[in-house]
Amino acid sequence: MSFEVPASVRPIRDAVHAFMTERVEPAEPVLRRGDEEAEDLLRELRRQARAEGLWALGHPKELGGGGLPFLDYVFVNEVQGRSEFGQLALGTFTLQDSLMLHRYASAAQRERFLAPLVRAEIYPSFAMTEPGISSSDPTQLTTAATLEDGEWVIRGRKWFTTLADRAAYTTVMCRTEPEGTPPHLAFSMILVPTDTPGYTIVRETPVLGLRGGHCEVVYDEVRVPEENLLGPRGHGFVIAQERLGPGRIFHCMRFLGQAQRAFDLMCARLHQRTAFGEPLHRKQLMQQHVFDSYHEIQSARLLTLHAAHRIDAGEQARVEIGVIKVAAARMLHNVIDRAIQVHGAEGLTEDTPLDHMYRHARAGRIFDGPDEVHITTTARRVLREYAAGRNWEFGLR
Repeated sequence: MSFEVPASVRPIRDAVHAFMTERVEPAEPVLRRGDEEAEDLLRELRRQARAEGLWALGHPKELGGGGLPFLDYVFVNEVQGRSEFGQLALGTFTLQDSLMLHRYASAAQRERFLAPLVRAEIYPSFAMTEPGISSSDPTQLTTAATLEDGEWVIRGRKWFTTLADRAAYTTVMCRTEPEGTPPHLAFSMILVPTDTPGYTIVRETPVLGLRGGHCEVVYDEVRVPEENLLGPRGHGFVIAQERLGPGRIFHCMRFLGQAQRAFDLMCARLHQRTAFGEPLHRKQLMQQHVFDSYHEIQSARLLTLHAAHRIDAGEQARVEIGVIKVAAARMLHNVIDRAIQVHGAEGLTEDTPLDHMYRHARAGRIFDGPDEVHITTTARRVLREYAAGRNWEFGLR
Protein backbone atom coordinates (compact mmCIF):
# COMPACT_ATOMS: atom_id res chain seq x y z
CA MET A 1 0.00 0.00 0.00
CA SER A 2 1.01 3.63 -0.48
CA PHE A 3 0.83 6.17 2.32
CA GLU A 4 0.80 9.08 -0.09
CA VAL A 5 -2.38 11.05 -0.68
CA PRO A 6 -3.87 9.46 -3.84
CA ALA A 7 -3.87 11.70 -6.90
CA SER A 8 -7.63 11.21 -7.18
CA VAL A 9 -8.14 12.58 -3.65
CA ARG A 10 -5.68 15.46 -3.84
CA PRO A 11 -8.05 18.04 -5.45
CA ILE A 12 -10.84 17.57 -2.90
CA ARG A 13 -8.32 17.43 -0.05
CA ASP A 14 -6.71 20.65 -1.24
CA ALA A 15 -10.12 22.30 -1.48
CA VAL A 16 -10.96 21.27 2.09
CA HIS A 17 -7.54 22.47 3.27
CA ALA A 18 -8.15 25.87 1.69
CA PHE A 19 -11.64 26.05 3.21
CA MET A 20 -10.20 25.28 6.64
CA THR A 21 -7.25 27.69 6.55
CA GLU A 22 -8.94 30.56 4.75
CA ARG A 23 -12.41 30.48 6.30
CA VAL A 24 -12.87 28.17 9.29
CA GLU A 25 -9.66 28.91 11.21
CA PRO A 26 -10.03 32.71 10.95
CA ALA A 27 -13.63 32.35 12.18
CA GLU A 28 -12.70 30.48 15.38
CA PRO A 29 -12.77 33.48 17.76
CA VAL A 30 -16.38 34.19 16.80
CA LEU A 31 -17.44 30.54 16.61
CA ARG A 32 -16.13 29.88 20.13
CA ARG A 33 -18.50 32.48 21.58
CA GLY A 34 -21.49 30.27 20.81
CA ASP A 35 -23.80 33.28 20.53
CA GLU A 36 -26.22 34.30 17.79
CA GLU A 37 -23.44 35.76 15.66
CA ALA A 38 -21.56 32.48 15.94
CA GLU A 39 -24.62 30.51 14.82
CA ASP A 40 -25.13 32.83 11.85
CA LEU A 41 -21.48 32.45 10.86
CA LEU A 42 -21.67 28.66 11.14
CA ARG A 43 -24.76 28.62 8.93
CA GLU A 44 -22.93 30.72 6.36
CA LEU A 45 -19.91 28.39 6.39
CA ARG A 46 -22.25 25.44 5.86
CA ARG A 47 -23.93 27.22 2.97
CA GLN A 48 -20.56 27.81 1.36
CA ALA A 49 -19.48 24.21 1.91
CA ARG A 50 -22.64 22.94 0.19
CA ALA A 51 -22.24 25.36 -2.70
CA GLU A 52 -18.65 24.25 -3.27
CA GLY A 53 -19.31 20.51 -3.10
CA LEU A 54 -17.55 20.03 0.23
CA TRP A 55 -20.57 19.03 2.31
CA ALA A 56 -20.72 15.70 4.22
CA LEU A 57 -17.98 14.18 2.09
CA GLY A 58 -17.75 10.97 4.09
CA HIS A 59 -21.49 10.22 4.04
CA PRO A 60 -22.80 7.78 1.42
CA LYS A 61 -24.34 9.38 -1.65
CA GLU A 62 -27.68 7.70 -0.99
CA LEU A 63 -27.86 9.71 2.23
CA GLY A 64 -27.11 12.97 0.48
CA GLY A 65 -23.38 13.00 1.20
CA GLY A 66 -20.26 13.20 -0.91
CA GLY A 67 -19.85 9.43 -1.08
CA LEU A 68 -16.08 9.35 -0.59
CA PRO A 69 -14.77 5.83 0.02
CA PHE A 70 -13.54 5.21 3.55
CA LEU A 71 -9.81 5.41 2.82
CA ASP A 72 -10.20 8.49 0.62
CA TYR A 73 -12.18 10.25 3.33
CA VAL A 74 -9.47 9.43 5.87
CA PHE A 75 -7.07 11.69 3.96
CA VAL A 76 -9.67 14.47 3.78
CA ASN A 77 -10.47 14.12 7.48
CA GLU A 78 -6.82 14.81 8.24
CA VAL A 79 -6.98 18.40 6.99
CA GLN A 80 -10.52 18.88 8.23
CA GLY A 81 -9.17 18.21 11.72
CA ARG A 82 -7.09 21.39 11.77
CA SER A 83 -9.93 23.10 13.64
CA GLU A 84 -12.42 21.84 16.20
CA PHE A 85 -15.09 23.48 14.02
CA GLY A 86 -14.15 21.66 10.83
CA GLN A 87 -16.68 18.88 11.30
CA LEU A 88 -19.47 21.32 12.11
CA ALA A 89 -18.77 23.56 9.14
CA LEU A 90 -18.40 20.71 6.64
CA GLY A 91 -21.31 18.57 7.81
CA THR A 92 -19.36 15.53 9.02
CA PHE A 93 -19.91 15.88 12.76
CA THR A 94 -22.80 13.40 12.47
CA LEU A 95 -20.88 10.77 10.50
CA GLN A 96 -20.56 8.11 13.21
CA ASP A 97 -24.23 8.40 14.15
CA SER A 98 -25.38 8.63 10.54
CA LEU A 99 -23.55 5.45 9.56
CA MET A 100 -24.91 3.70 12.66
CA LEU A 101 -28.47 4.63 11.70
CA HIS A 102 -27.83 3.83 8.05
CA ARG A 103 -27.00 0.27 9.06
CA TYR A 104 -29.54 -0.38 11.80
CA ALA A 105 -32.42 2.10 11.65
CA SER A 106 -35.92 1.10 10.62
CA ALA A 107 -37.68 2.95 7.82
CA ALA A 108 -39.51 5.15 10.31
CA GLN A 109 -36.30 5.89 12.23
CA ARG A 110 -34.51 6.77 9.01
CA GLU A 111 -37.19 9.25 8.03
CA ARG A 112 -37.42 10.85 11.47
CA PHE A 113 -33.73 11.00 12.39
CA LEU A 114 -31.32 10.01 9.62
CA ALA A 115 -32.39 12.27 6.76
CA PRO A 116 -32.41 15.51 8.81
CA LEU A 117 -29.18 14.41 10.50
CA VAL A 118 -27.22 14.38 7.25
CA ARG A 119 -28.71 17.74 6.29
CA ALA A 120 -27.49 19.11 9.66
CA GLU A 121 -31.04 20.12 10.53
CA ILE A 122 -30.73 18.27 13.84
CA TYR A 123 -27.91 17.24 16.18
CA PRO A 124 -27.41 13.69 17.51
CA SER A 125 -26.11 12.63 20.91
CA PHE A 126 -24.86 9.31 22.26
CA ALA A 127 -25.20 8.15 25.87
CA MET A 128 -22.96 5.40 27.18
CA THR A 129 -20.83 6.73 30.06
CA GLU A 130 -22.28 6.88 33.57
CA PRO A 131 -21.07 8.76 36.67
CA GLY A 132 -19.53 6.50 39.27
CA ILE A 133 -19.09 3.65 36.79
CA SER A 134 -15.76 2.73 35.21
CA SER A 135 -16.23 3.46 31.52
CA SER A 136 -13.43 1.04 30.71
CA ASP A 137 -15.81 -1.77 31.73
CA PRO A 138 -19.20 -0.91 30.20
CA THR A 139 -20.69 -4.22 31.38
CA GLN A 140 -21.15 -2.41 34.72
CA LEU A 141 -23.59 0.14 33.28
CA THR A 142 -26.70 0.41 35.44
CA THR A 143 -29.12 2.41 33.27
CA ALA A 144 -31.87 -0.05 32.40
CA ALA A 145 -34.95 -0.26 30.20
CA THR A 146 -37.91 -2.54 30.71
CA LEU A 147 -40.63 -3.26 28.15
CA GLU A 148 -44.05 -2.34 29.55
CA ASP A 149 -47.22 -2.28 27.45
CA GLY A 150 -45.39 -1.66 24.20
CA GLU A 151 -43.08 1.01 25.61
CA TRP A 152 -39.49 1.04 26.81
CA VAL A 153 -39.30 2.57 30.27
CA ILE A 154 -35.78 3.86 30.92
CA ARG A 155 -34.35 4.58 34.36
CA GLY A 156 -30.82 5.76 35.06
CA ARG A 157 -28.25 8.50 34.71
CA LYS A 158 -25.67 9.23 32.00
CA TRP A 159 -23.02 11.88 31.63
CA PHE A 160 -20.65 13.19 28.95
CA THR A 161 -23.58 12.96 26.57
CA THR A 162 -22.06 15.36 24.07
CA LEU A 163 -24.45 17.89 22.48
CA ALA A 164 -27.42 16.66 24.52
CA ASP A 165 -28.28 20.30 25.19
CA ARG A 166 -29.00 20.87 21.49
CA ALA A 167 -29.66 17.34 20.18
CA ALA A 168 -33.00 16.16 18.82
CA TYR A 169 -32.45 12.68 20.21
CA THR A 170 -30.02 10.53 22.20
CA THR A 171 -28.98 6.98 21.41
CA VAL A 172 -28.99 5.39 24.86
CA MET A 173 -27.10 2.22 25.69
CA CYS A 174 -28.95 0.47 28.50
CA ARG A 175 -29.54 -2.95 30.00
CA THR A 176 -32.64 -4.59 28.54
CA GLU A 177 -32.04 -8.26 29.35
CA PRO A 178 -32.55 -10.12 32.64
CA GLU A 179 -29.87 -11.06 35.15
CA GLY A 180 -27.91 -14.10 34.07
CA THR A 181 -27.71 -12.98 30.44
CA PRO A 182 -24.08 -12.94 29.22
CA PRO A 183 -22.90 -9.34 29.80
CA HIS A 184 -22.16 -8.56 26.16
CA LEU A 185 -25.67 -9.67 25.16
CA ALA A 186 -27.52 -7.82 27.91
CA PHE A 187 -27.55 -4.29 26.50
CA SER A 188 -29.45 -2.58 23.71
CA MET A 189 -29.53 0.80 21.95
CA ILE A 190 -32.70 2.86 22.22
CA LEU A 191 -33.43 6.16 20.45
CA VAL A 192 -34.82 8.74 22.86
CA PRO A 193 -36.06 12.14 21.65
CA THR A 194 -34.68 14.77 24.02
CA ASP A 195 -38.11 16.35 24.54
CA THR A 196 -39.46 13.12 26.06
CA PRO A 197 -40.89 13.62 29.58
CA GLY A 198 -38.41 12.43 32.21
CA TYR A 199 -35.37 13.25 30.05
CA THR A 200 -33.71 15.89 32.24
CA ILE A 201 -30.37 17.61 31.66
CA VAL A 202 -28.86 18.11 35.11
CA ARG A 203 -25.82 20.11 34.06
CA GLU A 204 -23.17 20.68 31.44
CA THR A 205 -19.72 19.51 32.51
CA PRO A 206 -16.92 21.76 31.19
CA VAL A 207 -13.78 19.86 30.19
CA LEU A 208 -10.63 21.64 31.42
CA GLY A 209 -12.66 24.83 31.37
CA LEU A 210 -13.98 24.37 27.83
CA ARG A 211 -17.72 24.17 27.29
CA GLY A 212 -18.56 21.65 24.61
CA GLY A 213 -22.03 20.47 25.52
CA HIS A 214 -20.92 17.47 27.61
CA CYS A 215 -24.08 16.92 29.62
CA GLU A 216 -25.22 14.86 32.58
CA VAL A 217 -28.73 13.53 31.95
CA VAL A 218 -31.23 11.80 34.23
CA TYR A 219 -33.70 9.28 32.77
CA ASP A 220 -36.62 9.32 35.17
CA GLU A 221 -39.24 6.86 33.93
CA VAL A 222 -38.59 7.93 30.34
CA ARG A 223 -41.10 6.21 28.05
CA VAL A 224 -40.57 5.69 24.32
CA PRO A 225 -42.31 3.32 21.88
CA GLU A 226 -41.01 -0.23 21.54
CA GLU A 227 -40.07 0.51 17.91
CA ASN A 228 -37.44 3.02 19.12
CA LEU A 229 -35.13 0.06 19.68
CA LEU A 230 -32.16 0.44 17.32
CA GLY A 231 -31.11 -2.82 15.74
CA PRO A 232 -31.64 -6.22 17.37
CA ARG A 233 -32.39 -6.47 21.05
CA GLY A 234 -29.26 -7.27 23.08
CA HIS A 235 -27.08 -6.02 20.23
CA GLY A 236 -25.86 -2.89 21.99
CA PHE A 237 -22.21 -3.88 22.34
CA VAL A 238 -21.95 -4.90 18.69
CA ILE A 239 -23.42 -1.59 17.54
CA ALA A 240 -21.20 0.38 19.91
CA GLN A 241 -18.06 -1.39 18.70
CA GLU A 242 -18.98 -0.82 15.06
CA ARG A 243 -19.54 2.85 15.82
CA LEU A 244 -16.34 3.34 17.81
CA GLY A 245 -13.85 1.39 15.64
CA PRO A 246 -13.84 3.47 12.44
CA GLY A 247 -14.65 6.51 14.59
CA ARG A 248 -11.28 6.18 16.29
CA ILE A 249 -9.60 6.25 12.87
CA PHE A 250 -11.39 9.53 12.15
CA HIS A 251 -10.40 10.92 15.56
CA CYS A 252 -6.75 10.06 15.02
CA MET A 253 -6.66 11.60 11.55
CA ARG A 254 -8.14 14.79 13.00
CA PHE A 255 -5.48 14.63 15.71
CA LEU A 256 -2.94 14.65 12.89
CA GLY A 257 -4.55 17.74 11.37
CA GLN A 258 -4.30 19.51 14.73
CA ALA A 259 -0.68 18.39 15.09
CA GLN A 260 0.15 19.69 11.61
CA ARG A 261 -1.30 23.07 12.53
CA ALA A 262 0.66 23.20 15.80
CA PHE A 263 3.83 22.14 13.96
CA ASP A 264 3.28 24.93 11.40
CA LEU A 265 2.82 27.50 14.15
CA MET A 266 5.91 26.28 15.98
CA CYS A 267 8.20 26.32 12.93
CA ALA A 268 6.95 29.73 11.83
CA ARG A 269 7.60 31.10 15.32
CA LEU A 270 11.15 29.75 15.28
CA HIS A 271 11.84 31.84 12.19
CA GLN A 272 10.06 34.96 13.44
CA ARG A 273 11.55 35.22 16.93
CA THR A 274 15.08 36.15 17.97
CA ALA A 275 16.77 35.69 21.33
CA PHE A 276 20.28 36.50 22.46
CA GLY A 277 21.27 37.87 19.09
CA GLU A 278 20.08 35.10 16.77
CA PRO A 279 16.86 33.53 15.45
CA LEU A 280 15.32 30.81 17.58
CA HIS A 281 15.58 28.30 14.74
CA ARG A 282 19.35 28.26 15.20
CA LYS A 283 19.09 27.14 18.82
CA GLN A 284 19.79 23.43 19.21
CA LEU A 285 17.15 22.94 21.89
CA MET A 286 14.57 24.44 19.55
CA GLN A 287 15.76 22.15 16.76
CA GLN A 288 15.17 19.24 19.16
CA HIS A 289 11.51 20.30 19.37
CA VAL A 290 11.26 20.18 15.57
CA PHE A 291 12.92 16.77 15.34
CA ASP A 292 10.85 15.19 18.12
CA SER A 293 7.61 16.58 16.70
CA TYR A 294 8.38 15.46 13.15
CA HIS A 295 9.25 11.99 14.42
CA GLU A 296 6.06 11.63 16.46
CA ILE A 297 3.73 13.08 13.81
CA GLN A 298 5.09 10.91 11.02
CA SER A 299 5.09 7.77 13.19
CA ALA A 300 1.49 8.32 14.29
CA ARG A 301 0.43 9.14 10.75
CA LEU A 302 1.85 5.92 9.31
CA LEU A 303 0.35 3.85 12.13
CA THR A 304 -3.05 5.47 11.56
CA LEU A 305 -3.01 4.99 7.79
CA HIS A 306 -2.00 1.36 8.25
CA ALA A 307 -4.96 0.83 10.59
CA ALA A 308 -7.26 2.57 8.09
CA HIS A 309 -5.96 0.29 5.34
CA ARG A 310 -6.83 -2.77 7.44
CA ILE A 311 -10.34 -1.43 8.15
CA ASP A 312 -10.81 -0.65 4.46
CA ALA A 313 -9.90 -4.27 3.69
CA GLY A 314 -12.81 -5.42 5.85
CA GLU A 315 -10.84 -6.36 8.96
CA GLN A 316 -11.54 -5.31 12.55
CA ALA A 317 -7.92 -4.20 13.10
CA ARG A 318 -8.39 -4.07 16.87
CA VAL A 319 -4.67 -4.16 17.65
CA GLU A 320 -3.93 -1.42 15.13
CA ILE A 321 -6.79 0.75 16.36
CA GLY A 322 -5.77 0.28 20.01
CA VAL A 323 -2.23 1.37 19.21
CA ILE A 324 -3.16 4.47 17.23
CA LYS A 325 -5.65 5.71 19.82
CA VAL A 326 -2.83 5.86 22.36
CA ALA A 327 -0.02 6.94 20.04
CA ALA A 328 -1.95 9.68 18.22
CA ALA A 329 -3.43 11.23 21.37
CA ARG A 330 -0.03 11.31 23.08
CA MET A 331 1.61 12.67 19.95
CA LEU A 332 -0.91 15.51 19.69
CA HIS A 333 -0.44 16.47 23.32
CA ASN A 334 3.35 16.48 22.96
CA VAL A 335 3.46 18.48 19.73
CA ILE A 336 1.10 21.18 21.01
CA ASP A 337 3.03 21.32 24.27
CA ARG A 338 6.27 22.01 22.36
CA ALA A 339 4.55 24.64 20.23
CA ILE A 340 3.39 26.40 23.39
CA GLN A 341 6.90 26.25 24.80
CA VAL A 342 8.31 27.87 21.65
CA HIS A 343 5.70 30.65 21.87
CA GLY A 344 6.53 31.30 25.51
CA ALA A 345 3.97 33.18 27.60
CA GLU A 346 2.02 34.11 24.46
CA GLY A 347 1.32 30.41 23.89
CA LEU A 348 -0.63 30.32 27.16
CA THR A 349 -3.02 33.04 26.01
CA GLU A 350 -5.89 33.21 23.56
CA ASP A 351 -3.68 35.23 21.20
CA THR A 352 -2.89 31.89 19.55
CA PRO A 353 -5.18 28.86 19.10
CA LEU A 354 -2.76 26.70 21.08
CA ASP A 355 -4.44 27.04 24.47
CA HIS A 356 -7.73 25.61 23.18
CA MET A 357 -5.91 22.95 21.16
CA TYR A 358 -3.90 21.88 24.21
CA ARG A 359 -6.95 21.34 26.39
CA HIS A 360 -8.77 19.38 23.69
CA ALA A 361 -5.64 17.29 23.17
CA ARG A 362 -5.42 16.33 26.83
CA ALA A 363 -9.03 15.17 26.82
CA GLY A 364 -8.24 12.97 23.80
CA ARG A 365 -6.27 10.61 26.03
CA ILE A 366 -9.47 9.76 27.93
CA PHE A 367 -12.38 10.05 25.46
CA ASP A 368 -13.23 6.85 23.57
CA GLY A 369 -11.34 4.86 26.18
CA PRO A 370 -8.37 5.89 28.35
CA ASP A 371 -4.83 5.04 27.25
CA GLU A 372 -4.47 2.37 29.90
CA VAL A 373 -7.38 0.30 28.57
CA HIS A 374 -6.13 0.39 24.97
CA ILE A 375 -2.61 -0.53 26.12
CA THR A 376 -3.84 -3.50 28.12
CA THR A 377 -6.24 -4.88 25.52
CA THR A 378 -3.71 -4.45 22.72
CA ALA A 379 -0.96 -6.22 24.64
CA ARG A 380 -3.30 -9.08 25.53
CA ARG A 381 -4.26 -9.60 21.89
CA VAL A 382 -0.63 -9.73 20.83
CA LEU A 383 0.32 -12.09 23.66
CA ARG A 384 -2.51 -14.48 22.75
CA GLU A 385 -0.65 -15.19 19.51
CA TYR A 386 2.39 -16.33 21.45
CA ALA A 387 0.25 -18.35 23.89
CA ALA A 388 -1.08 -20.21 20.83
CA GLY A 389 2.44 -20.99 19.64
CA ARG A 390 2.51 -18.28 16.96
CA ASN A 391 4.26 -14.94 16.80
CA TRP A 392 3.36 -11.41 15.72
CA GLU A 393 4.82 -11.06 12.25
CA PHE A 394 4.79 -7.30 11.63
CA GLY A 395 5.52 -7.52 7.93
CA LEU A 396 2.51 -9.76 7.34
CA ARG A 397 -0.03 -7.62 9.18
